[in-house]
Amino acid sequence: MDIKAFYETVGGSYEEILGRFMQESRVLKFVRRFPADGSFALLKTSLAAGNCEEAFRAAHTLKGIAQNLSFTALYTQVEPLTNILRGGSLEVGAYLTETERLYNLTVEAIAQLED
Repeated sequence: MDIKAFYETVGGSYEEILGRFMQESRVLKFVRRFPADGSFALLKTSLAAGNCEEAFRAAHTLKGIAQNLSFTALYTQVEPLTNILRGGSLEVGAYLTETERLYNLTVEAIAQLED
């Protein structure tokens, strides 16, 4: 899959990220690093442990990365989750489910990127 098709698949904005990074090679470099970021895993373990503060930090980091990489669908989903956690609630239910679906979709699509 090429980078444009990747952005279509994950509900992102190729034009936005290309405008920010200026070169497709830079976009690919940073997109490929996304799966190594531990924010989503930390979010899940923090929620399971009932640690709202740590879950908030993880969600906030994931939100920032999604925004910076123009993963629009993921960013849009994790933003309200972050706000719920910011308010001190662990009641993220459906937001976490959809965030996980979009996160997994993104990671799986990255694995299919052409060199």
